[in-house]
Amino acid sequence: MRVEPVLLARLGALAARHGLDERQHGQLTTLLSVLAEEQAPTSVSSPGEAVDVHLADSLAALELEQVRAARTLADLGAGAGLPGLPLAIALRETDVRLVESQSRKCLFLESAVARVGLDNGRVVCVRAEEWAAGGERHDVVVARALAPGPVVLEYAAPLLRLGGTLVDWRGRRAPAGEEAAQRAADTLGLRRVEVRRVEPFAGARDHHLHVYEKVEQTPERFPRRPGMARKRPLGALAAGR
Repeated sequence: MRVEPVLLARLGALAARHGLDERQHGQLTTLLSVLAEEQAPTSVSSPGEAVDVHLADSLAALELEQVRAARTLADLGAGAGLPGLPLAIALRETDVRLVESQSRKCLFLESAVARVGLDNGRVVCVRAEEWAAGGERHDVVVARALAPGPVVLEYAAPLLRLGGTLVDWRGRRAPAGEEAAQRAADTLGLRRVEVRRVEPFAGARDHHLHVYEKVEQTPERFPRRPGMARKRPLGALAAGR
């Protein structure tokens, strides 16, 4: 796909905002083209919309020092590669793993990594609960539009090293959901550091990054077997429901 000049300018502004160089700008342009193709596993096919809701929203995590400093990062439920692919472009010295369980999406991700020219990105085609090799190895784990908060926390906690950070993309703040996530965090050895409101593009509303630090070892019984985190979420159990 040929990227229109107006979109190139918007990508240039996005790259400048985050201190990306000309090569990284070009990689973002290639990624935008890949995301616009019919086989891309995303409902956002308009390149103009994708610049904002995919690329800019993904790169909003660069506001966090923990993300900028990460040497190892895992994107859970990577899907179309968001936020993992844009972050891999921006953080060229960071080892980025795109964790996805659906084989069709894994094939797309493999192709995207190759076409964008990412030396620091690798696809891991496995359920997060079954990725034993990834345990306690990551400085940062990210998740965007993956699952309710307690479920994301249970997926992420075993993969983080002690002192590592989870960044969970969320929309409008929901006190009940945040309370359930906090109960789950207490069980998993995580501590909520902040809920940061971000404005990744002009007019963005209700965009928040929920940030957790791993302050204790996650109990050995986690992760539970596949499906249990969604079927019996920790926050609900702790609340006596």
